[in-house]
Amino acid sequence: MGDITTGSVKANGLEFGYLAAGPERGPLALCLHGFPDSAHTWRHLLPELAAAGYRAVAPFMRGYAPTSVPEDGAYQGGALAADANALHEAFGGGSDAVVIGHDWGAFATYGAAAAAPDRWRKAVAMSVPPISVMATAFFDYEQLKRSFYIFVFQTPLAEAAVNRAFIEGLWRDWSPKDAGYAAEDVDHVMDCLRTPDNLSAALGYYRAMLDTSRHIERYAAEQKAATSIGVRPVLYLHGAEDGCLGPDIVAPGDDLSAVLAGLPAGSQAELVPGGGHFLQLDRPADVNRRILAWLSS
Repeated sequence: MGDITTGSVKANGLEFGYLAAGPERGPLALCLHGFPDSAHTWRHLLPELAAAGYRAVAPFMRGYAPTSVPEDGAYQGGALAADANALHEAFGGGSDAVVIGHDWGAFATYGAAAAAPDRWRKAVAMSVPPISVMATAFFDYEQLKRSFYIFVFQTPLAEAAVNRAFIEGLWRDWSPKDAGYAAEDVDHVMDCLRTPDNLSAALGYYRAMLDTSRHIERYAAEQKAATSIGVRPVLYLHGAEDGCLGPDIVAPGDDLSAVLAGLPAGSQAELVPGGGHFLQLDRPADVNRRILAWLSS
């Protein structure tokens, strides 16, 4: 991985494993992954952020090995936002820090920036639009078919069903036809889900999404922030060939006005040609260019 190093840090009561690049004293760029993925999804972006002077850090999200599994079983969006803000503090981030999130990491990004705007100068979210757009997605028949896995994850069947073949199938369905088989990334995912507790943690994100009885009062403020618009500008990127959350839902007719309506003033929203759900891996040069231009604007 070149100049990318590994480490661990304590934050919000958890031991987070992470990948990092760039100068220790550079402004923090926190990069948050989603499912089914790992911190390795940022291997193309971390060196570019480092070259721009950032201390780029990609933690493994709560419950994803080598990060510890939370004893309280909290996986609601508010807990993810609290993790991001605790990591900001653990890494000595300042008001010049930026946060970048993909998939579940996008949920964490929205919540972290809204709950503690003084910590983050700018934010980038990818592949999961603001809650105002997500709230309407499940009313579309084609999107419901794409989202079958969310409903499988609500059942006890999930622990038995989610194996390597299942993860491979999601990557194949969510990626452009020319993307090829992402064996390296599936290897990383399976390593993160190496134990039954790790797998149950990853499924817990989805169970908490649809079952508010799983929410913990400790994260109520962050949970509320995660569903608000916030004040820090956000760059939103979505793959034009995303097979998980279809661009026909996010940007019907390439119109991103609904996304922008759910983001703070000064935000931008863009479709990435040739990008699937994992657009930072499908089109790394294009995505890196867009992110760095946003951060420097």
